[in-house]
Amino acid sequence: MNVRVSKSRGSAMLTVAVALSAWACAFQPGALRAQAPTNQTKILFVTGQDYPGHPWRETTPVLRKWLEQDKHFFVRVVEDPHFLASRALTNYDVILLHFMNWEQPSPGDRARQNLAAFVRGGKGLVLVHFACGAWQDWPEFVELAGRVWNPKLRGHDPRGKFTVNPTDAQHPITKGLQLFETDDELYTCLDGKTPIEVLATARSKVDGKDYPMAFVLQPGKGRVFHSPLGHDAKALDNPAVGELFRRGCAWAAGGSPSPTP
Repeated sequence: MNVRVSKSRGSAMLTVAVALSAWACAFQPGALRAQAPTNQTKILFVTGQDYPGHPWRETTPVLRKWLEQDKHFFVRVVEDPHFLASRALTNYDVILLHFMNWEQPSPGDRARQNLAAFVRGGKGLVLVHFACGAWQDWPEFVELAGRVWNPKLRGHDPRGKFTVNPTDAQHPITKGLQLFETDDELYTCLDGKTPIEVLATARSKVDGKDYPMAFVLQPGKGRVFHSPLGHDAKALDNPAVGELFRRGCAWAAGGSPSPTP
């Protein structure tokens, strides 16, 4: 059967076909690209899963707000930790983990291999709050995170105010940073033997011990900044906390944190 199509109709059909093709390509694995000037630090903000008491939909925009105050940062949020299996990771300078796969399978072997290669190959990793509890089925995660959640330990002090005390006045992340008060969960559940450099601590009102609130490590050629602060939007909507994570991202990217924007 012969079918004749008018020029105008054919043109319209071609336009639709091109649009559909572009839409399909945009959602192919690995198609997500960081569209940012080459002089910006590209941060992949990975979220989308967490313990029900950690409202990631509320905390994500607050933390992103602090990071984007820095003109040197380009931040892309991905609401699916399985994106870590994508080849597109190579387009970024820093991966920020703000997820915990609570009662869900963790991202698989490809994601693990990608993340480990990304960091050990010379790029940056930042962990926020309960990201320390991700990948409970991946023992080697502690080599990247430095410390991880141990569910057999006491989780944290009752939610409330406490003081975060910078302990390393010379490190680029904490240099010039004054002690500050925050309203958050003081984590006492971090465990591991991986060598770390503690940058800030807080004293528990329950047992009187000091616990790390910010620390760094350098697996392979990479840089990792880890802080258990950030239970909810109120905890993150603290300029000092935002400044700490901003500086941590800049350092993890291989640079020297600039003064507060």
